[in-house]
Amino acid sequence: MKKYENVLLWLSVTLLFFISIINLYNAKFLNSFYNNYYLKQCIWYFLGFLIIIISSKMNFKAIFKYSNIIYLINVLFLLLVLFIGDEINGTKAWIDFKIFTLQPSEFMKISLTLYLIEISQKKLNKFAKFSYLTIITLIPCILVFLEPDTGAIIFYLIIYFYLLTTLKIKWFYYLFLIFFLLGLGLLFIFLYQNQQDLLIKLIGTSFFYRVERIINFKSNYQLELSLLSIFGSPFIRNGFNGILLYIPEGATDFIFAFSIGNFGFFMCPLILWTYLMLLITISFKINNKYNKKTNYLVISFLLILLCQILINIMMNIGIIPIVGITLPFLSYGGSSIIVCFLFLALIINLTNMDNHFHKVHSKNKNNFPLDDMD
Repeated sequence: MKKYENVLLWLSVTLLFFISIINLYNAKFLNSFYNNYYLKQCIWYFLGFLIIIISSKMNFKAIFKYSNIIYLINVLFLLLVLFIGDEINGTKAWIDFKIFTLQPSEFMKISLTLYLIEISQKKLNKFAKFSYLTIITLIPCILVFLEPDTGAIIFYLIIYFYLLTTLKIKWFYYLFLIFFLLGLGLLFIFLYQNQQDLLIKLIGTSFFYRVERIINFKSNYQLELSLLSIFGSPFIRNGFNGILLYIPEGATDFIFAFSIGNFGFFMCPLILWTYLMLLITISFKINNKYNKKTNYLVISFLLILLCQILINIMMNIGIIPIVGITLPFLSYGGSSIIVCFLFLALIINLTNMDNHFHKVHSKNKNNFPLDDMD
């Protein structure tokens, strides 16, 4: 299968594109606000493929060296969105540039990943690395919490904890983090049960109601419609140009349930199989003999994709609370689509350069590492 990894990769992405477009076309029957979403999604995909084509002609070896600048620019955008951002569904997470809207919290996924990888490979002692990784992750977590966008924070922490494991730090660092997070959780529970007025002042009304929605997610009207759409649909249904059931956020967070409602339950294994092929083909880019930084980037993106897929689907079928996480490549969203393509562009570019570098210099039979080739 590895021989055809690039073919399978683009086949998976293309199939997700077609599934996304036909469902977003049907989304106009959910709400007139969605009328042009399928056209906009086509534009995002076109730009994504264009990024891949252009990046294949470029050299990204120095991308990690400039990751601190990329990270700082993204932090500035996160600060900016708190002051001039557009608020949608109680979340101020978008900057309107008239022609398009930008969601900085999505781009922070790639900015944070690059910068944390660079720090993890610096010649510092483990305590210094642990401290830097923690502080650099906390900054966007706090800024995004203020929007509030709890979904993005989950992925920042996933990247953070994965790269912590690469440091092979002592067990008491992990113990400190566990007790710290446990303490925050217990404090929140105490305030929620005894000091709700104070909690609202601390985290804001919008976030407080989100918490209430998470706690009472089993009685959520949106979830009931999602479950009815998934488990009440026939195996195959011709739902083109019409919908079976109204699902709020069917174009974004609940596109999995919306897809099944439109075309039948067979869409469930089709979507899962497509994602499986995508994850497997990306995993073929991992090669421990070559550049560690590239490997960490590939694994980080794999973890983000896998967790995003699992969380969204479990959210759609009522296993976990609704936390506002979309399906990669499938849900509508320009920033999300572009970030996924940026990850792919970097991974393809860097792995190709690493492979070429290895082939050229393997003739010399010198076993020097590629970690510092940039």
